[in-house]
Order: sequence, then structure tokens, then C-alpha cells
Amino acid sequence: MVELHPQLLKDCLVIGRFPLCRLLLMRDANYPWFILVPDREAVTEIHQLNVDDREQLMRESCALAAVLAGRFNADKLNIAALGNMVPQLHVHHVVRYRIDPAWPAPVWGCVPPRPYTAEALAEVLAKVKEGAPEGLEMLV
Repeated sequence: MVELHPQLLKDCLVIGRFPLCRLLLMRDANYPWFILVPDREAVTEIHQLNVDDREQLMRESCALAAVLAGRFNADKLNIAALGNMVPQLHVHHVVRYRIDPAWPAPVWGCVPPRPYTAEALAEVLAKVKEGAPEGLEMLV
């Protein structure tokens, strides 16, 4: 298994595993914010994945997005692979609401991260577990 970038380890909790990607939860209770990280060495861009891995990433991203949209009653999902600060390929899946602190702007840098309470974390994890897409093994 490829090592996660130190910033991802600092900012996130590893909560699950798909066939290709690890599923992380950003430690920011302002938004339900998940990250897929393909388990591939030295990949910084989606186009660097081989065709099978690109297709698998899309399947995992779409499956996760469907669960997040439904289980979290999202007004919008923001899905992006930026990598400006963390070069390891990772794809953000941020559940957005018209009432969230950053709406309608991007979430980055809008408000300081808010730690999860134990109860709020359990609630977020339960929503993902209850709607877990095929192929997702929850680790927490």
C-alpha cells in the first residue's frame, strides 16, 4: 500500500478502502468532506493512471458521490482533484449546502476547520456505512 502524503495524514482520518482508493474524511466538521486517494505510487494527475485505474477511479468516485448526495441530502457536491498543496493524487468530494459557511464559494480557506465531536463523527460515519457503495470496506 502506498504511503499517504503527510498533509493528508495530518488533515484526515482514513475511514475506508475501495479496490483502488483509500477513503479519507477531512477533519473539518464544517462540511462532510471526503477524499479518495488511489493506491498508486508516484501519481499526481488522473491522466497518469492506466486506463483500467482511471475507469476504476471514476466508478469509485461516482459510487461515493451517489451515497453522499443521498445520505447527506446535498444541495451540491463539489468534486475536484487539485493537488496544489499535496502532490499525491487525491479527489475531494465535498457535500455542500446553501447554508454552509462558504456557500457559494469554494470551501478552502473560508472558515477555520472545526473539529468533529465524537457524536458528529459517529453520525457522519454511520451515514456512509449505511449507504456504503459496493466495494467499500469501512475501516472505522
